Amino acid sequence: MDHSPQISAEDSPVAEHEAAQQLLRRLEAREANIGVVGLGYVGLPLAVEYARAGFDTIGIDRETDRVDRLNTGENYIDDVDDEDLRRLTADGRLRGQTTFDQASEIDVFFVCVPTPVNDTNDPDLSHVESAIRSIADHLRPGQLIVLRSTTYPGTTEEEVLPLLQEATDEQGLTLGQDCFLAYSPERADPGNETHTAGTIPVVVGGITDQDAAVAEQALRVFNADVHVVSTPKAAEMEKLLENIFRSVNIALVNELARLCDRIGDVSMWEVIDAAATKPFGFMPFYPGPGLGGHCIPIDPHYLSWVAQKYDFETSFITLAARVNESMPRYAVEAVVEAVAQQPVRLADAEVLILGVAYKENVSDTRNAPAGKIIELLQEKNVGTVCYHDPHVPSYEVDLQDGETIDVPSVDLTPEALQDCDVAVVVTDHDAFDHERIARHAPRIIDTRNALGKVEDADLRRKITLLGNRERQTDRVDGSSRSGAPRASRRNGASGAGGA
Repeated sequence: MDHSPQISAEDSPVAEHEAAQQLLRRLEAREANIGVVGLGYVGLPLAVEYARAGFDTIGIDRETDRVDRLNTGENYIDDVDDEDLRRLTADGRLRGQTTFDQASEIDVFFVCVPTPVNDTNDPDLSHVESAIRSIADHLRPGQLIVLRSTTYPGTTEEEVLPLLQEATDEQGLTLGQDCFLAYSPERADPGNETHTAGTIPVVVGGITDQDAAVAEQALRVFNADVHVVSTPKAAEMEKLLENIFRSVNIALVNELARLCDRIGDVSMWEVIDAAATKPFGFMPFYPGPGLGGHCIPIDPHYLSWVAQKYDFETSFITLAARVNESMPRYAVEAVVEAVAQQPVRLADAEVLILGVAYKENVSDTRNAPAGKIIELLQEKNVGTVCYHDPHVPSYEVDLQDGETIDVPSVDLTPEALQDCDVAVVVTDHDAFDHERIARHAPRIIDTRNALGKVEDADLRRKITLLGNRERQTDRVDGSSRSGAPRASRRNGASGAGGA
């Protein structure tokens, strides 16, 4: 039974123009063709939602491997149900392409392409511009284009709009009447089974009221909770606020964790756990080895860049980004110190990284702090660096000099733990056996309080906890007040990053 939200062209406030009426009728009848440009962690779940809602959906991606896997029903994204994907591709409701050859048949485009920063931390919109130019080559009346990639305020109006206007001017069309443009930020949270693409409230802003109203109805066909803002710029800024809110708060606890380490007898984890008992005015965030994912490590740079255009400095936000970016180096300092306490030279030491995904229980390694930690260990000429991650079967690290290193993967056996000199918990996956890690690894750097429930006094002496370093190594009485239980940390905001 179809439980997706229903819309009506007759009740819509955009029935003023024929192109809008036509598009709304096609959406209402589930006859509109949906195009999703970019089949990554944002695009593929969105494409699946529209296909499940009864729409013929085309995913466009220039990576042939992704398209081939999609067309054979092979899932490659954690947040997509395997059976859903197989059924939708077998039914022909969902298919992938590497070109825009059929773009003129698409009624609604969602652009979900990467928006990284370049070497100087300036926005790189090349993927967005390429996608929009390809769409513009096939523009016709009755089409809606929605940018969903995270970007800086002004992108839709200053970069996307002019490209589309060139095409509409050539054809004698008018944006806002014949074709429509809006921005609706993605809110994906990889690994979150409660809040999915179809349940997370959606924000959207259109170039005109007509654009916003058309986009609102297009979004309501798979998500009833749509919040319309006045402009695309407001929606773009809203997305940055979401992520920078987390960045700033994570930076706060990261800095305080380092202070607790310096003080030597205060556990930041215990402090946060106590503060979280307050039923108002406080939200728990937890320290970690650095931020990961596409958005949170990138967004402060986007906002800083656009602020310069208005002769404004985002000092507070930039400082928070610097604190978070320093955490991998801080973790490496703890590793070097742990090696120094053993009868082994750094050049002969073996370091085992536990978890290379950017957050727990997913396979997404984008901007994961593990990559920077491994790179810094290489710079310090650590003898051997290997990793274990049940969600990531192979892992490469791109170095600053342009070279790439393949990091060897090992099974998490007692022997592998005993053979290493230091094990570093970078990502706390549920699949990790914390008792086994504590029992067999000679020294452990715990950046996530993953081993917080290990109470054995002898085992705890081997553990160095970020935010409780001096206190943890000095305690010999076996009592364990080292931090919040793992269950409560799952409900808070860790230093993992995300979208």
